[in-house]
Amino acid sequence: MNVSPLGNTGLLVPPVIFGSSSLGNLFQEYPKRDKEAILKEIFQACSPNTVFDTAGKYGAGLALEVLGDFLQEAGIKKEEVVISNKLGWVRVPLEAREPTFEPGIWKGIQHDAVQKISYAGMMECFEKDNALLQSYKPQLISLHDPDEYLMAAKGKEEKARRWEHILEAYRALSDLKRAGKVVGIGVGAKDWTIIRRLCQEVSLDYVMLANSLSLYSHPPELMEFVESLREKEVGIINAAIFHSGFLVGEDFFDYRKIDPDSKEGKEKFSWRQRFFETCTQYKVAPYHACIQFSLAVPGLCSIALSINHPDWVRKNIRAVNEKLPASFWQELTNKSLISDFPFLTTE
Repeated sequence: MNVSPLGNTGLLVPPVIFGSSSLGNLFQEYPKRDKEAILKEIFQACSPNTVFDTAGKYGAGLALEVLGDFLQEAGIKKEEVVISNKLGWVRVPLEAREPTFEPGIWKGIQHDAVQKISYAGMMECFEKDNALLQSYKPQLISLHDPDEYLMAAKGKEEKARRWEHILEAYRALSDLKRAGKVVGIGVGAKDWTIIRRLCQEVSLDYVMLANSLSLYSHPPELMEFVESLREKEVGIINAAIFHSGFLVGEDFFDYRKIDPDSKEGKEKFSWRQRFFETCTQYKVAPYHACIQFSLAVPGLCSIALSINHPDWVRKNIRAVNEKLPASFWQELTNKSLISDFPFLTTE
């Protein structure tokens, strides 16, 4: 795979970086051997341009722990792997029967996690997450879920205080960069409007959009924001492009199980049915279409794809390299399944 600059970080990244939520047991508990098989396949297929995105939130640090153990045991050279880590959640002892954060999402984990967004919180996350990674250190760090942190505020005054906490968190990230401990700082959030607001107050090297920019959802105001980031040479990584697997046939949409009988569910399932029918007509796999759509957006550096089976590593890489016909995109446009983008329909 070709590589491209991630903003002005000095790092060259491939079009696919690998998410690690399955290493943290997202939606189901994966045996250690299955996780090792996924990681082995990633390195076999992508070395020496191997990039992982992870977070202390994933399985309450389990994803970090599994990745660190594998890198150490496999003897991967530190210069052969780039790690992007999202900070904001710290592992704590599990005192209830199940984890209290994101209930029902993480399966079979032995710890809980708490959110700590502040200057001290970022420093604690950085040190504790690095300990789980063992001798491997992230080159990129970002604030995880500032949008959810703001949404949890009760009233305007608390929201204002929480925004100050977020700015303090970025003071810590900036200090870590100035100290030479990382080469780039960014943000990972689901609400892209919060990313836009942050960019007005904080100097970011890269952003990670999640559940925002996809074949299903690409509002014009978001596309305008993405173009502004490209013009400013801010690196852009797009994550969760399948909306928790819904666009490829799963029942979850953005981590929530969708009721097909609800108004929202009927709309989403109807869209997906028409999308699937078009894919069948053109003999295109839905995941291939989602990947190609994301990579076609001007300014995007990489997409982050979580892998839950070794076979998907090379399937996704093939989907990156194999372009789809302009007639397919035109058909999706004609059916109002996507907006009319000239960068998709130009041969």
